[in-house]
Amino acid sequence: MNVRSISVLPRNTTSLVLATIAIGLCAAGPAAATGDAARGQTLYKGCADCHSINENGVGPMHKGVVGRKAGSVAGYDYSPDLKNSGIVWTEENLDKWLTGPQAMVPETKMFFDVPDAQDRADIIAYLKEKAK
Repeated sequence: MNVRSISVLPRNTTSLVLATIAIGLCAAGPAAATGDAARGQTLYKGCADCHSINENGVGPMHKGVVGRKAGSVAGYDYSPDLKNSGIVWTEENLDKWLTGPQAMVPETKMFFDVPDAQDRADIIAYLKEKAK
């Protein structure tokens, strides 16, 4: 018995389709987790040792953090490196920050990280919704 591969598309078309799919996957970048603000509120309790939404403490307040320039909250004493970093707290930058603040700004005061991508997404969703 002879087994033959039967292609619906000509060989050159098949290659083109596969290349298009590969390019599309690369262009899409890594999948971002969708955040759950309610779960983020629960997780944010762990941040409350240093932060609050409305008041500076050990860390700066988070009111308006999404879209704010890093190091710009009045009345908080930031590290010079963070204050001069030029970072704007987009969702992407907050995710990087929570992954490893010392990797993003080596001389920052922040030492706490959130290793789980879903936890980070949930905390960011909470900040977007509740810390406006």
